[in-house]
Amino acid sequence: MFAKQLTVFIENRAGRLSEVLSVLGDNNVNILSQSLADTTEFGLLRLIVDDPALGKEKLSENGFSSLLSDVSIIQIPHKAGSLQALLKVIDQNGVNIEYMYGLSIKSDKAYIVLKASDIEKVDKIFTDRGVRTISCEELANI
Repeated sequence: MFAKQLTVFIENRAGRLSEVLSVLGDNNVNILSQSLADTTEFGLLRLIVDDPALGKEKLSENGFSSLLSDVSIIQIPHKAGSLQALLKVIDQNGVNIEYMYGLSIKSDKAYIVLKASDIEKVDKIFTDRGVRTISCEELANI
């Protein structure tokens, strides 16, 4: 199963992040997880939200450049070595991890957002190994 990640391209200047978050908040789009990376001129704000299509629509209406992409949100045991064991299998199958970030949820499970070079192949790896993937809607209800 894939989830949709909303990526917003924002100028690296004071107040711009707040403007993005205001658009989402004003339209009741709830942020479940986020990652912000920057360069000297722009930032990449990666978001997992409860309604990715609405988020993209409202950001576009307000002049923000954004895109939706498929990512995997995986559930793994919250213990040392769990992520490394899974990444080893992905590596052995020749799939490149482009980026990933964690989610903060009060649970005995850990949740990771993962973007891979071959999302269908990595999804099969997850299915074959019994790794649970979840949707944005499921995440919103945890």
